[in-house]
Amino acid sequence: MPTYIWEGRTKDGVTRSGTVQAETENALADRLRNQGLIITKVKKKPTEFVMPSLSRGVPLKDLVVFSRTFSTMIDAGLPIVQCIDMLGNQSESPRLRQTLMGVKAEVEAGKSLSEAMGSYPHVFDDLMRNLIAAGEAGGILDVIFRRMATYLEKAAKLRRQVRGAMVYPAVIGSIGILVVIVMITQVLPTFEKMFQDFGAGSLPAATRFVLALSHALTEYWYFWILGSAAVFTGMTMLLRSEAGAYAFDSLVLRMPLVGPVTRKVAVARFTRTLGTLLSSGVAILDGMEIVAKTAGNRLIARAIMYTRSKVEEGKDIATPLMETGVFPPMVVQMIGVGEQTGAMDDMLQKIADFYEDEVDVAVSAMTSMLGPLMLVFLGAIVGGMLIAMYMPIFEVAGNIK
Repeated sequence: MPTYIWEGRTKDGVTRSGTVQAETENALADRLRNQGLIITKVKKKPTEFVMPSLSRGVPLKDLVVFSRTFSTMIDAGLPIVQCIDMLGNQSESPRLRQTLMGVKAEVEAGKSLSEAMGSYPHVFDDLMRNLIAAGEAGGILDVIFRRMATYLEKAAKLRRQVRGAMVYPAVIGSIGILVVIVMITQVLPTFEKMFQDFGAGSLPAATRFVLALSHALTEYWYFWILGSAAVFTGMTMLLRSEAGAYAFDSLVLRMPLVGPVTRKVAVARFTRTLGTLLSSGVAILDGMEIVAKTAGNRLIARAIMYTRSKVEEGKDIATPLMETGVFPPMVVQMIGVGEQTGAMDDMLQKIADFYEDEVDVAVSAMTSMLGPLMLVFLGAIVGGMLIAMYMPIFEVAGNIK
């Protein structure tokens, strides 16, 4: 499905813009008109080739500092251009400093702050740009930047929790793989030479299998490297396709240990992001579209977009959310209560607070279980190799006697 870049304005004269997928340009225009927008420009987004880089974006901590400081400056009555100039010169991130200088130049040329930030999508995502656009329309930029800083701080905390949970298993796994490689390439050939020197007869099947594995790894190492590269390339291409990525994300949600944590992280991110958008004055349909893009899981993103389509038809949020079967019933029921009481944004923030605490507990439980499981798995592999090597020792000892 092609992606289109659109610009328009509301009936109140507020300028809006965004990027969205649609079947055709006319279908997109009709959809936007149904939302009460007056379309000024729609064009197909050109296909871009971006060289992969590890530093395309700006670290969350730098964006938190930027948002918090910008809020304080705006609250103190400083002009926007002066705020951007001061923050750009003081920033410790070269990428953010360069970006803010570009934003400053575009604001001086007559663009709004949200429009200027739209020129740097790898630094300021749809969420930030729409929040800032809502703040400009309502004259509450200082409040918006405070909310954005709070949101980014919680998002950074959530990311640290998930990454921290994977450090211990990754270290154990790396050490285990290194130990297995050393055993296969160094220890097993020593045992094989000893068997030959002492005239061991027919070796047990387990020993022959382990020695054959050692020969395959040491003599045909280039095939292993080429095979690993081919598997890695194939997996990368598969995950870049829509069907492959969707299948992988669905599998992740069903995996033991990892699946429940992933689901809780997604629920926390969904509720926090949508709550922040709604409390800042962003329309529910626009907010759900932004949330779907930042869901981090295609199965959940598809469920959100399905819900959005039903809301666009005039239905409530809770019913289609329940139909997707992705979100826990408690979350859906609380969203339904918030919808009925007219306090959706507050309810979403409360759900996010609860699930962020749940993520903390779930990550700790997952880490405490993954470590022992990996140790048992690696112990079984190393122990199996040692047993296979010691089985012929009895025959060697008999021959010596």
